[in-house]
Amino acid sequence: MSQICSLLKQKAAALVIFCFSFFLLSQVTQAQELRCMVQVVAPGVQGTNRGVYETLQTTIMEFMNGQRWTEHRFKPEERIDCSIFINIREVIGSDEYKGTIQIQARRSVYNSSYNSQLINFQDQNLHFRYVEFDQLIFNPANIESNLVAILAYYAYVIIGYDYDTFSSRGGTPYFQRAEQIVSVSQNAREAGWRSFESTRNRYWLVENLLSEQHAPLRNAYYQYHRRGLDMMADKPEEGRSNIVSAIEQLQRVYRQRPNSFALGFFFDAKTEELVNVFSGAPSMERGRVVNLLTEIDPSNSDKYRRLTSEGNR
Repeated sequence: MSQICSLLKQKAAALVIFCFSFFLLSQVTQAQELRCMVQVVAPGVQGTNRGVYETLQTTIMEFMNGQRWTEHRFKPEERIDCSIFINIREVIGSDEYKGTIQIQARRSVYNSSYNSQLINFQDQNLHFRYVEFDQLIFNPANIESNLVAILAYYAYVIIGYDYDTFSSRGGTPYFQRAEQIVSVSQNAREAGWRSFESTRNRYWLVENLLSEQHAPLRNAYYQYHRRGLDMMADKPEEGRSNIVSAIEQLQRVYRQRPNSFALGFFFDAKTEELVNVFSGAPSMERGRVVNLLTEIDPSNSDKYRRLTSEGNR
């Protein structure tokens, strides 16, 4: 009888430990901010261990989704949807890789099944070392891996953009953390971190986002999403009007800094959506929007002029 009681106590203790561990796991899960899908491909690389790309893909996914990036608690349904697509174009030696990394992020729109794209950018400066099965560890004070630096940088950029859509300039703390990564990466041998290397790189994105000249752009993200798209289901006219106001704020930035990288970053994600939003608008509103957008984003002017031609049918 005593043996049975002892066995029952052991099982009960094991059950308590299991439940406690499950509770802790659920708490950690709630803390994660990103729901990030990752794909790593190397179609042009010959004669290498193909399994390393699958391992790398899994490792990056675990890093992005398992890291706690903020002090806030996220429910599973509140996680930020994003994706990373890595194209390996060159392998140097056994553990050094070059290629591109495409970052995309989306935000759900209230009272709809629609997801609005926040980021759609391809970084041409992907250069890193990786030994298969190595873990990726992020220490902000001492970043030894360029791959970790790049992934952490874009994690904060994604979160910063998402927060900007829910409160005016709400993403500032996360853009500042991205800026810190840029700062500690100034002596990295890999490109992408320094101002003189390009006008469209990691340095210039956070420089733009944190400069006072770009404050209207930051405010426009809130106006566009929270007071624009989020209102479209119930008050479409008011929602569109607020999006027009957001575009007018973009115009202010353009007239001060016409070559702004962050402004181009906005249109990389938003051009098609803007055309769709205003395709059913009254002709006067469409005409106003076309004039604004062709000035601010001339490279996509043909797409915006489709709105004018639609009104003439």
